[in-house]
Amino acid sequence: MPVKPKDPLRPLTEPQTVVLLKISRSMSASADQVARAKALLAVAEGKSYQQAATLAGRKSNDAVSQLVSRFNKEGLTALETKHGGGPAIEYTQAQKERILREFHRQPDRVEDGTTTWSLVTLQRALRKAPDGLPHVSTYVIWQTLHEAGLSWQLDRSWCDTGKVIRLRKSGPVAVEDPDTVAKKKSNRTRLRSKRIARFL
Repeated sequence: MPVKPKDPLRPLTEPQTVVLLKISRSMSASADQVARAKALLAVAEGKSYQQAATLAGRKSNDAVSQLVSRFNKEGLTALETKHGGGPAIEYTQAQKERILREFHRQPDRVEDGTTTWSLVTLQRALRKAPDGLPHVSTYVIWQTLHEAGLSWQLDRSWCDTGKVIRLRKSGPVAVEDPDTVAKKKSNRTRLRSKRIARFL
């Protein structure tokens, strides 16, 4: 007879169920998020933690137990992958917003030495500004811009990925791909696995 869990899953709201179903069937979400969504839905249907782990392609019922406890406290944010070790994340959201503010400022040819930002010229401007970031690296700048949906183009311009202008009868309309973030994450994972495979 299965042991009754100490922290049972609280009843799911209708919006939460819809989101979990969508993620569990997603082809673009990360494998971890899909597995977590499947496990939570299985527990919500009354299955044991071991059965939920098996349905999600996992072995440990302890992981499902921890996921349920986290979901009870945090809600849908429990599906997100936490920082997995390595150096602590140093830059706060406010500092990242400062990088984006500097990026959106039109560079001055005389003061900044450029008319279009590159990672190096943006780094120089941020390090030199009175309210800037004196130790910011080009990697952190690139990462922040990439997270904001911006990518560097060969013509030395920045492109807002996932957005496109479509011509309609009423005129041009900006259309955004709702799966942009998930696609970027899966692309990043694919590139990382290719780099690892190169060294094997």
